[in-house]
Amino acid sequence: MSPHSREQQRRKQVKGRSLLAGALVGVGLAAFVDEVVFHQLLHWHHFYDKASSEAGLVSDGIFHAFGWLAMVAGLFLYADLWRRGARHLTAWWSGLCLGLGGFQLYDGTFQHKALELHQIRYGVDLAPYDWTWNVIAVLFLLVGVLLLVRARR
Repeated sequence: MSPHSREQQRRKQVKGRSLLAGALVGVGLAAFVDEVVFHQLLHWHHFYDKASSEAGLVSDGIFHAFGWLAMVAGLFLYADLWRRGARHLTAWWSGLCLGLGGFQLYDGTFQHKALELHQIRYGVDLAPYDWTWNVIAVLFLLVGVLLLVRARR
């Protein structure tokens, strides 16, 4: 393998690891904001609303742990890239937007509608909430894709 080919391969790996680190941080950030804002501050729902309040609180704890696990893993991966002087910021931001938007769209479509684990809010017309939730997710995904295209150049 020529030195030029090795350098191209290394750059590709750096972009891929930066993308993964950003995606994990994005998932963790989306989970954190969802948990803190909608579960704890507004009290609109629990992660699992089909049982007792106690079960809802346990499900929130498991969800919160999952979000922090993703965040910590993403930050450790980013720190390793930083230590090696091998991070690619555009790929990282792309991953962050893709992780955040992907998690939010998954939550808004699969968890809210397909599994019916919970809704964004109860006792109100859900359409404006659902549309807002999912449109914001799609916007994050679009920004992530645009940044990914830019990072691949």
